Amino acid sequence: MKRYIAALILLSFSLFICSSFTDKDKKPLQKQPLKRIVIDAGHGGNDGGARGKYSNEKDICLSIALKLEKMMGEAIPDVEIAMTRRTDVFDNVTRKAEIANSFKGDLFLCIHANSADPIRHSEFIGYKTETYYKGKGKKKKKYTRKVKEYRYWTTPNPARGTETFVYPVDKTNGRMNALSKNEDIDMDSVSLKAMQDLEKNDPTKMMLLSMKTQTYFQRSVDLALTIEDEFKKVGRVSREAKQRKEGIFVLYAVAMPAVLVETGFISNEEEENYLNSEEGQNEICEVIIKAVKRYKYSLEKQLGNSGNANGRK
Repeated sequence: MKRYIAALILLSFSLFICSSFTDKDKKPLQKQPLKRIVIDAGHGGNDGGARGKYSNEKDICLSIALKLEKMMGEAIPDVEIAMTRRTDVFDNVTRKAEIANSFKGDLFLCIHANSADPIRHSEFIGYKTETYYKGKGKKKKKYTRKVKEYRYWTTPNPARGTETFVYPVDKTNGRMNALSKNEDIDMDSVSLKAMQDLEKNDPTKMMLLSMKTQTYFQRSVDLALTIEDEFKKVGRVSREAKQRKEGIFVLYAVAMPAVLVETGFISNEEEENYLNSEEGQNEICEVIIKAVKRYKYSLEKQLGNSGNANGRK
């Protein structure tokens, strides 16, 4: 009997010790900063976008976007992916933003192909005689004069490479409006309930919305820079990360970090072939996935450091 009691005490003590170490080593649960990604294939339907010698931008965008969905799902399985379109349909940018916001995405990736106008040339080839009249009725007289004559022609624009755009900083009001309409407007350290208790025009809410806008802008810039850095690594010409004031309504109408990737110039014959090739599209997807992985790791690292700081005594 004594041996039984002693064994029971020893077992209880061992369980207590194991439990103590387990609780000590257990890390607090942290919010996953990148749970949902929205991929937008630019243009579609009756909006063909830019035209190359034999292909349309809308088709290239959709093909790359569908490959990106599949490859990203395999490479980053803990992230959900939504598409603004899977077929050749047209939705205006307002509708695309609604789709993204309803999915409550944490990142918006917009896929496009670039284009540059042909270069116009002119050459003076001599003079020609031109006839003109002055006066009215019977007083009208006929005159001639010599004028310069030119020959005009165009050549393809040699522009090539990638560009990744973010919304411009002067669109802050539009971005704050998008955030105010989205339910999940809380900061990482602020509960949703607390935010919902604030009145629409409460200055505290406006301040938090402003902070969120700045955070999303900075995250967008960070990702844009990372994408272009990855394009450089595979030998693509990078035209860098930029802000563009025109034609990017969808970027500041979505309540999440957002970038628009110009994957290459469809107006450049060599790049058009690359954009339509299986190899080229796969490489573009691999580049974007590597950049998103770096971006995701950076967010998780920031969140981890924040959690450790908050947990210090």
